Amino acid sequence: MPVIELKKGKTYKYCTCGHSEVMPFCDSAHATKGGGKPILFTAEKDGDVALCGCGNSNNKPYCDGSHAN
Repeated sequence: MPVIELKKGKTYKYCTCGHSEVMPFCDSAHATKGGGKPILFTAEKDGDVALCGCGNSNNKPYCDGSHAN
């Protein structure tokens, strides 16, 4: 679960294909390597946020603790 500093109002692309070189963010690797399309999300506030790193969260892009199960 990478903790990332986000900026309020900024839109981010969360990688779902697993091929990005800038995880957990999308670098469009899915276009050539296949896999899922990114999840676009806009930060609601400034600050640190735990993003899903395991791929099992039911609340992607955010970590919900699924990796612990």
